[in-house]
Amino acid sequence: MNEEEIASALQKIASSFGHSIRSPILENPAKYDLEYENVWFPSEDGVPLEAWFIPRKGSEKLIIMNHPRWFSRYGFPAHLEPWKSIGAATGNDFEVNFMRDYKILHDAGYNTLTYDLRNFGHSGSANGGVTSNGVYESRDVIGSLTYARSRKELQRMTIGLFSRCLGCAATIFAMARRPDQFSDVKCFIGLQPLSIRVIMEKALERMKIPADRIDELDRGIKLATSFSMDDTSPVKPAKSVTVPTFMYQVHDDLMTSPRDVQAIFDNIPIKDKELFWIRGTTRRWDGYNYFAKDPSKMLAWLEKYMR
Repeated sequence: MNEEEIASALQKIASSFGHSIRSPILENPAKYDLEYENVWFPSEDGVPLEAWFIPRKGSEKLIIMNHPRWFSRYGFPAHLEPWKSIGAATGNDFEVNFMRDYKILHDAGYNTLTYDLRNFGHSGSANGGVTSNGVYESRDVIGSLTYARSRKELQRMTIGLFSRCLGCAATIFAMARRPDQFSDVKCFIGLQPLSIRVIMEKALERMKIPADRIDELDRGIKLATSFSMDDTSPVKPAKSVTVPTFMYQVHDDLMTSPRDVQAIFDNIPIKDKELFWIRGTTRRWDGYNYFAKDPSKMLAWLEKYMR
């Protein structure tokens, strides 16, 4: 790439990065013979969040779930354009469907509350549409906990969190900002959190743009979002995680680096934590589908702590 092409590419990345396109909700739990209820509740700052409550008769255990960037509570239609183009360069051009996850949790004895984060799915728009890698979205995590504690039939339930990517970072930021809200949360499953700087370094590498242009890209992202790359990294906030944590990640994920997830995990200051690496693939989306393929480790974690 010549200088003009590099400058244009950096500007395009920066200007588009802060605002995420929404993706459609193509399925609902009924397809998997799951009874469910359409519910909504306000985020901590009042943004309306749309959700499904999937009851498990006789259970007093509740898993609250959220989703990655570009996704919704359904998953992500990466087999269709324009959403296919988002991850196609790294082999992530296939559907992610979370309905199987809900079925597995239901059959294992858990109620589920799964919601769309702000600016995604059917939830409300907020903050000028900016996606903040968890900073603003942390308010949605607090909103989901408030809803669970205020709804009569959920008030006495044991709560666990299952947070993915953007939603995982949002949960970590929420724990750092509002630790009082997590005193009764029994455990936390975190899937593939990431830092923006690391994924941008990998993107420049794939595009054969010199690595020393990362600071220029950082300035562009700051102009587009008012956040620098490091402002939204969950590495430092991870020091505030006090809930037993199981984290998992595709080790050779082409979109990021294992050193990022390792740094997040290492900063969690508790003994009750585990990091599991998914091997044999370079596709990030395989991580999102992994629970449906082999939920044994995650179910064992829930069984251990959801008492």
